[in-house]
Amino acid sequence: MNYSLHPEAEADLRDAAEFYRERAGNSLSQSLLAEFEQSINILLQHPGLGSPWRSRGCRRYLMKRFPYSLIYTVSGAEIRLGSCSSQSPARVLARKKVAHLWPNKFHSEKYASADG
Repeated sequence: MNYSLHPEAEADLRDAAEFYRERAGNSLSQSLLAEFEQSINILLQHPGLGSPWRSRGCRRYLMKRFPYSLIYTVSGAEIRLGSCSSQSPARVLARKKVAHLWPNKFHSEKYASADG
């Protein structure tokens, strides 16, 4: 099994890493990225581990140390990560306000392959 990242999920992750780097330094930023990789590895081994989320086969996996959710679908032997979103109340509200802008996000061909 492998995974792919939607460009917005990649941007989410990059923004989160930059947020922690600016506020607490490289160490915390690297810890976030390491936990992301660990979470992906867990999901690759157990793709059904995340909780069902909203509709169309989406699932949500909560990162352990950081307040971020990985929103994904499983398509054959691939996990498609559509979002790496903050669970902070302000950010969740902002996402709800723009959710209608990406209804097909999880089913598009705009995923960047993690293999290359």
